[in-house]
Amino acid sequence: MYVPSGAIASRPRECRERNREYIAVRGTTYPVSSRDLAATWKLCDPRRAHGSPPGFSPPFASSDMDSSDEPNGNGEHNDLPPPPPPPAIIPPDIVPERVEPENPPENPPQPVKKKVSRVPIARRGLGSKGQKIPLLTNHFKVNVTNLDGQFFHYSVSLSYEDGRPVDGKGIGRKVIDKVQGTYSGELAGKDFAYDGEKSLFTVGPLPRNKLEFTVVLEDVTSSRNNGNASPDGHGSPNESDRKRLRRPYQSKTFKVEISFAAKIPMQAIAHALRGQESENSQEALRVLDIVLRQHASKQGCLLVRQSFFHNDPRNFTDVGGGVLGCRGFHSSFRTSQGGLSLNIDVSTTMIIQPGPVADFLIANQKVNDPYSVDWAKAKRTLKNLRIKASPTNMEYKITGLSEKICRDQLFSLKQKSRKDADGEAETIEVTVYDYFVNHRHIQLRYSGDFPCINVGKPKRPTYIPLELCSLVSLQRYTKALTNLQRASLVEKSRQKPQERMRVLSDALKLNKYDAEPMLRSCGVSISTQFTQVEGRVLPAPRLKVGNGEDFFPRNGRWNFNNKKLVEPSKIERWAVVNFSARCDVRGLVSNLIKCGDMKGIHIDQPFEVIEESHQFRRAPPVVRVEKMFEEIQSKLPGAPQFLLCLLPERKNSDLYGPWKKKNLAEFGIVTQCIAPVRINDHLGGLNSVLAVEHSPSIPLVSKLPTIILGMDVSHGSPGQSDIPSIAAVVSSRQWPLISRYRASVRTQSRKVEMIDNLFKKVSDTVDEGIIRELLLDFYVSSGKRKPDQIIIFRDGVSESQFNQVLNIELDQIIEACKFLDEKWSPKFVVIVAQKNHHTKFFQSGSPDNVPPGTIIDNKVCHPRNHDFYLCAHAGMIGTTRPTHYHVLMDEVGFSADDLQELVHSLSYVYQRSTTAISVVAPICYAHLAASQMGQFMKFDDASETSSSQGGLTSAGPVAVPQLPRLQEKVCNSMFFC
Repeated sequence: MYVPSGAIASRPRECRERNREYIAVRGTTYPVSSRDLAATWKLCDPRRAHGSPPGFSPPFASSDMDSSDEPNGNGEHNDLPPPPPPPAIIPPDIVPERVEPENPPENPPQPVKKKVSRVPIARRGLGSKGQKIPLLTNHFKVNVTNLDGQFFHYSVSLSYEDGRPVDGKGIGRKVIDKVQGTYSGELAGKDFAYDGEKSLFTVGPLPRNKLEFTVVLEDVTSSRNNGNASPDGHGSPNESDRKRLRRPYQSKTFKVEISFAAKIPMQAIAHALRGQESENSQEALRVLDIVLRQHASKQGCLLVRQSFFHNDPRNFTDVGGGVLGCRGFHSSFRTSQGGLSLNIDVSTTMIIQPGPVADFLIANQKVNDPYSVDWAKAKRTLKNLRIKASPTNMEYKITGLSEKICRDQLFSLKQKSRKDADGEAETIEVTVYDYFVNHRHIQLRYSGDFPCINVGKPKRPTYIPLELCSLVSLQRYTKALTNLQRASLVEKSRQKPQERMRVLSDALKLNKYDAEPMLRSCGVSISTQFTQVEGRVLPAPRLKVGNGEDFFPRNGRWNFNNKKLVEPSKIERWAVVNFSARCDVRGLVSNLIKCGDMKGIHIDQPFEVIEESHQFRRAPPVVRVEKMFEEIQSKLPGAPQFLLCLLPERKNSDLYGPWKKKNLAEFGIVTQCIAPVRINDHLGGLNSVLAVEHSPSIPLVSKLPTIILGMDVSHGSPGQSDIPSIAAVVSSRQWPLISRYRASVRTQSRKVEMIDNLFKKVSDTVDEGIIRELLLDFYVSSGKRKPDQIIIFRDGVSESQFNQVLNIELDQIIEACKFLDEKWSPKFVVIVAQKNHHTKFFQSGSPDNVPPGTIIDNKVCHPRNHDFYLCAHAGMIGTTRPTHYHVLMDEVGFSADDLQELVHSLSYVYQRSTTAISVVAPICYAHLAASQMGQFMKFDDASETSSSQGGLTSAGPVAVPQLPRLQEKVCNSMFFC
């Protein structure tokens, strides 16, 4: 077979020239494309040639085709001369010959090797060490009988009668419910699982792939799109505006289009339970979770991802400031070694205090009456909240406040009974107060003296007096809680294990999932019994303190009474700085020196106690710190080794950030706000270490140089839109120790979870990334040894981000290693720690929490991947929350027992505490380092951290503001501890 050039004349010329190859038949050469050449090679195979019919002619050409009459791909006629006519029959004994190009390239391009994507490793085995303990967990077994069925996914499009798309939150569910009720026959009686937006699922197909319906709702209230409707429907402020916008915000006719999108086999759930996860299995579980959300929505719940909150005042807890804690339930389906399960847990979200707006503002601003309210602040607080207006009980969204008080705020009112010269209704100017009191005959007790609530738009406002407005219930409060609010929430919402179990059992009965039609059509049934699992209690590691003394922690805790620190520091040149704190400073210094002596810390008398001048007490924090340093420099003979700082507030003092920045970044001075144990950490000492560090006998870690990394990213508090995210990585030093760490911290684009500064090549010889800095420190502090093993603990990532950790962050770390030494290939272990999950464990028949050291790696763990739960700490308040560890990579080859013991031991090396902590120390240190350095950003000049930073300008994205570099004298210390 051959193809004449005229047969491909319809292609663009450059494409023809690039793809042209040649074939020779009986000494004549013809051009063909590479695609046609492949087909030709197959057809001309002598082993197949006899199968070609006589008189065979190629399907792409005919003998009477004239290339000059065929337009090319650009709509032009080809001016190439026609090729010689082909022979009528290709003899069966002809073998094609490839004609090589005259000047072949010297170095033909090599095929690009596709990079293999890393995925989490499979479990290699279960642990066996420790004392076995029977436990219960809040997973409830799920049986699915209809695994041969299929979910059908449909795309949903909603629009108003005039074609405008529906974007009101909550309207979608009402419309789809109406469609299902009205057109049940056309839908073959199918039950829906609708996500409230654009996806709808059924078990089995609908009658047609595309369905269109029109429905009419008698009453539509959208929480997003009702801003300009009038309070009572007639005669209220801005009536003309109400009439103009009546159809958009009170439309009753909707067009619904349902289009087939995909099929999801339920068999994918069974595959996931065997460890064969796929996109289909994730989608199938998502459908089941959507069914739970829909079920809760029909009960009038507030939905927050997979958590549901009922509008029941018994579930509300006042935490102050007009904010309530609302208790609800998390509910989601999980695949595990024991099969499919439903994970139910208590969940809490923060909501705005419902009721009169005036009462909320008084509570929010902590004032006694509306006359003391800061109305500028109130305007910011109330914006976008939903209210109901009395007496009509209609719902609106607040867009602002009136500029004047109710008695003085004018608007135009049309008088229907009076006509002007043109026959139009006369317009008069009246105040909002006069309108409601004299025209509507509604008595107002106090609203006349305060701004009105505006539920319209800035250019077309609609005003309602303050006392007629009540905040709707179940509106989320998304700002950061104060320390007092957080403490109040913890105090009032904690539940002992047995109480939590009772509440969860009641929740499962209350939700009545067995009555949910979609779950029934899937053949889903849910057990009402807590799942039984087997845990193991690991023994606490032996600790070493001063004078070589060993001791064992009891119940996850220990104390230093009558014990000295293992590596006490010496404090010689130091001073005390007092920012107006009310205390006996001299007595405090005396007690500090005595306490330090008992622990083995030698503390000289301070150079000076420097009191803040009264005239600066009300100055801005940065100014107060600057003035204090002027005092320090004038009174001290030289730079101190250490400054003890007394702050006026116990927590979150505005002075903390500027003070830390001044000391660590500008002067390289270690500073601490009290507690002698923590002073020892800051100055490079150690309070206690693991006995196995001194032996050294940590499996696999003590044999070869090993660095341990802890990685975390801090995104700041809710509402801090102008603060960049802060990435922190801490690394162990002085191998074989695993108790001493240093930190490296960088800023990055806000809300970005993946750390992007691990490797930062700025030239062929310079890398300014985090990892290089930490590796060089390890090399210097560990006897000039490079680590052969790198163990990484990563915090703050969800399961959907595991592949990014393995293929983005780990790639950067490997690049940083190769940049230092091309031949260096350390082995990696990557472990993710998760605290933000909903699995809890209980002791059957016991009121106590599970004992510290409890580990679970069966039944409720992943059916394929290597993960386990660890409760390293003693839960003293409420119910213990275990840490869920996911081992994504292990090139070192740890056994299950050795890795679990290492993780457990790392919960005992946290120098700020004399208890085991809930997550490994390197992660806690990374979090502390990010938080402390984040304080530096809080009080920088507004031009450096304003909302324009990180946004877009005409020149493109603005660089993220960088943190100041720490002084060499403190960067290797545990300044964050």
